[in-house]
Amino acid sequence: MITAGQMRAARALLGIDQNRLAELAGLSLPTIQRMESGSGTVRANVNSLMKVVEALDRAGIDLIGEGTVSTGGGRGVRLKAPPDTDTGA
Repeated sequence: MITAGQMRAARALLGIDQNRLAELAGLSLPTIQRMESGSGTVRANVNSLMKVVEALDRAGIDLIGEGTVSTGGGRGVRLKAPPDTDTGA
């Protein structure tokens, strides 16, 4: 649904810290810290995940899923697939 990296990037785009995201989502700071501490998909209860996604949406963040085409306007960033390091040698 959302990765820890997406959460950190969304906060950076908004110029907010973890405490402010916690306030916007109605969650505790430790919950946000836990959610962002991983490297992959955020593991949390569905209610907490939905609160974060909804708070980011209200703040103007459009989360883009893996392989999803971004058709909306506005600025954004997207992580490219890692380059193929297999040179065949």
